[in-house]
Amino acid sequence: MDLLNTLVEKGLRREQPTREEALAVLATSDDELLDVVAAAGKVRRHWFGRRVKLNYLVNLKSGLCPEDCSYCSQRLGSKADILKYTWLKPDEASKAAAAGLAGGAKRVCLVASGRGPTDRDVDRVSETIKTIKEQNEGVEVCACLGLLSDGQAERLREAGADAYNHNLNTSESTYGDITTTHTYADRVDTVQKAHAAGLSACSGLIAGMGESDEDLVDVVFSLRALDPDSVPVNFLIPFEGTPLAKEWNLTPQRCLRILAMVRFVCPDVEVRIAGGREVHLRSMQPLALHLANSIFLGDYLTSEGQAGKADLEMIADAGFEVEGAGEVTLPEHRAHAGGGCGSHADAGCGSHEGAGCGSQEGAGCGSHEGGGICGTAAAAPSAAEPRTDLVAVRRRGAGTDLAPNA
Repeated sequence: MDLLNTLVEKGLRREQPTREEALAVLATSDDELLDVVAAAGKVRRHWFGRRVKLNYLVNLKSGLCPEDCSYCSQRLGSKADILKYTWLKPDEASKAAAAGLAGGAKRVCLVASGRGPTDRDVDRVSETIKTIKEQNEGVEVCACLGLLSDGQAERLREAGADAYNHNLNTSESTYGDITTTHTYADRVDTVQKAHAAGLSACSGLIAGMGESDEDLVDVVFSLRALDPDSVPVNFLIPFEGTPLAKEWNLTPQRCLRILAMVRFVCPDVEVRIAGGREVHLRSMQPLALHLANSIFLGDYLTSEGQAGKADLEMIADAGFEVEGAGEVTLPEHRAHAGGGCGSHADAGCGSHEGAGCGSQEGAGCGSHEGGGICGTAAAAPSAAEPRTDLVAVRRRGAGTDLAPNA
């Protein structure tokens, strides 16, 4: 296929594809899907080999957010039955982080709901970062606290943060349909503040919110222009009690095409499969490892996913290996003076708001509730049937007395 050969050649040269080429990837047929995965896989292996970076989320403060982001279970007016709690203490956050690190993660992502941090919040998170780094040698820390004010990124950097995450989520033209309490420009400004402070910038998208192919290409091209070190690709988790609860627009095949398009447009950055991978990729998750070089280990911010042990087995079975703590994630040419992803052994890139994975408690064999018991057959769902059974609210780990999944 001439298109795929062209995209591979451009990816190996770090050359941006045209919009028409990116759209053509999304328009490929199911018969062409394995060819698309194989082509994007060549680009992924050229820059990242067969390594998979593991990241772990700690939700520092859950729920009760004043923003109205339609996709979020923590939004203003959300009726989703999620955990709600105020700030974790530094030792509590460090204990949660240690569970992820013990499971193989090298990056801890500290996330807090809200429009953005106050200066007092930055002090609080700075203390948490210091505690985690003191108690967990060599850990990388990314903060995700919402919109930043002047000087806050610098303070987080001084406290030891390696990265900052803030996602664009969708195209500028449709952003107002998803969120009204802040603007697309506000998000761009925060990513630029992180860059300017010497933090490794992490910014990605959410697919499955009813957007068009053109919207997806727009946001990915905008991300490339911002030049983050890490691009998390999230697939909408349609939480009951949120405005997008009925948006079940994704198939495993479409998710793979989206990941391939992101890899072609952003060939040498850390592409992370983030929120919703278990819900939408399902049994095709191993194929996605040929496109992305990073995943989350453990639970999402407010929901649960696949067992961490199952993730490690999946990586090994697919012929990949977990990236070690001493390995630099990004190619050498993306090194940043003074820190950030790829600059030295203990740097890296960030996480994503609302992302992660984990297992469903009490479901048997690490599966989700309703997935059947070992040795028994479960009825196969229709391809077009929404998999609401795969959306489970997190009830363990940070903010609870139960051990985290990692």
